[in-house]
Amino acid sequence: MDAATVKQLDDAMERINTTLAHAWMVRNFLKHAEEIQDDAEMLAVPRMIFDYVRALEKSYQSKDYKDFFARAQGKLSKLRRVSETLTREQPRVSSHTNFLMAARSLAACVRAIDTVLQSVRPLLYPAAHSAPPDHEPGSKPQA
Repeated sequence: MDAATVKQLDDAMERINTTLAHAWMVRNFLKHAEEIQDDAEMLAVPRMIFDYVRALEKSYQSKDYKDFFARAQGKLSKLRRVSETLTREQPRVSSHTNFLMAARSLAACVRAIDTVLQSVRPLLYPAAHSAPPDHEPGSKPQA
């Protein structure tokens, strides 16, 4: 990998890690919120945030880009699912601004992570994102 690609991947890894700091604060708020302590569906939200962050921690520390981004992508659907649960259930749980902002914040984190992951795919898997020189996308290969 050339130095420019390494720099881009490192920057992307830092963007995700910073975004996870925001998600961690949502987790902390929800973990201690009395309103959800007897609600198994809502308790799954802080647990999943914890699992997501911890799943990326070792590869972040070792700067293992492929593992970090593969794990981030692999668990993103679960993080997205609990974010959608929080957004859907928030009005039922509490109308307090803290819960509304927690739902918005986690949804923004998921969108930000997804955006970063889309941006690194061509860097990690360049062959999958380019057509052979004699083949334009949407045209038939020449025989």
